[in-house]
Amino acid sequence: MIRYTDSLEGVSADMLQGFFEGWTRPRTPAEHMKILEGSDHIVLAVDADSGRVVGFVTALTDGVQAAFIPLLEVLPAYRKQSIGTALVARMLEKLKAIPAIDLTCDPELQPFYTRFGMAPSTGMIIRDY
Repeated sequence: MIRYTDSLEGVSADMLQGFFEGWTRPRTPAEHMKILEGSDHIVLAVDADSGRVVGFVTALTDGVQAAFIPLLEVLPAYRKQSIGTALVARMLEKLKAIPAIDLTCDPELQPFYTRFGMAPSTGMIIRDY
């Protein structure tokens, strides 16, 4: 069974193994923990049996006008179980008072996000890998 939490209470870096799959420079579990700690909002999916974090979403916001969802990831063994959908829905609920919510994703992921009322957009980025 999967449980969802917006707290890091009881979560340690060793519970964050296996994320950032396919990244040019994958983040270590310790770096992942710092990302979670530094985010304005988080939602974690935790396997209740193992205690392992199996998915997460983060958001950064000014709390008034704008928010950005930089990361959503579910471990490969837990995909196709609607965990990503549940994580995004819970995060959007947290951000419901914010009128401008942005995220960046590859074109093949856009259909997933349109289910939440999001629309494709054009943006600019810097990536220093």
